[in-house]
Amino acid sequence: MKQSARSSSHIHNSSSAAFSDTACQTAPMPPENGLGFRDASGPIPYNMTNDYMFRAVLQSNNKVLRGLICALLHLSIQEVASVEIANPVLLGETVTDKEFRLDIHVVLNNHTLINLEMQIANRLNWRERSVMYLCRSYDRLNRGQDYLEAKPAVHIGFLDYTLFLEQPEFYASYKLINVKNHQKYSDSLTLYVVDLSRTDLATEEDKRYHIHEWAMLFKAKTWEEMKMLASRDEHLQEACETIFRMSADELVRKRCRDREEYYQDLRSYERKIELDRIEHEQDLRSYQRKIEQDRIEHEQNCIEYERALAEKEEEIRQLRAQLAQKGFDNNS
Repeated sequence: MKQSARSSSHIHNSSSAAFSDTACQTAPMPPENGLGFRDASGPIPYNMTNDYMFRAVLQSNNKVLRGLICALLHLSIQEVASVEIANPVLLGETVTDKEFRLDIHVVLNNHTLINLEMQIANRLNWRERSVMYLCRSYDRLNRGQDYLEAKPAVHIGFLDYTLFLEQPEFYASYKLINVKNHQKYSDSLTLYVVDLSRTDLATEEDKRYHIHEWAMLFKAKTWEEMKMLASRDEHLQEACETIFRMSADELVRKRCRDREEYYQDLRSYERKIELDRIEHEQDLRSYQRKIEQDRIEHEQNCIEYERALAEKEEEIRQLRAQLAQKGFDNNS
């Protein structure tokens, strides 16, 4: 398959690298009740928009991770000699800090650093946060290393909201370019954003690489939806079956539930902040109305005072005129 422009800057030929899943990333065994994915029906406990399930599926099954990376970067399977997670976690282990990061650091072909992150809650800081993560991934040279040895860094964010409301896009890519003539400055830094809420905007190219179907898989709510998607691509099927197996793991389910509770708490906190903001704005508007009312009242008082003063001055003028008529000196 011809390599696309989207992926050309990230691929490093490594024919000697082994093309196989590592032992530590073998998928867990099927549930003990003997029922398989094909027998599943009804709602899915936790889909891959849960960042723990997202991490669990991609970490436990290298084939799924490879398939997702190939889709996103428009690569053929033959172009991926190795794809490894650099920051694995012990799945099911108790997490004391609910805010711990579940983004996945991937090394592609021992050459390109890729950061994958599932972000459902809109914290309003995604642009700054993603740029910071991207720069941290790129800034990994040791003392004495040449700048040419720096590995390209890629950040791929999966958002369930639209980042730029004025220009919505399902799958967007950002690079360093000249703002006048669009000349590319460097391939070293690339940002991708997948808007899971706008699969309706998927282009023909997005569909050719099944990216819209991956997005639909992440958000699937029933096993029936998932089985329909599984029939379209072997990597999607592998992902569906891995979600099913992970859903049967009690510890993984507990960690997913912890994350759901964390995000519920976060949403409650955000709602409180929003209510406080609304209350503050209402108080501010009331204060501004009071200031405006006081200003109007003050202006009216000034007008009344000036009118009264003018009347008094006219009365004085008339009295002085009367005195002058009677022969009295106005200055006396």
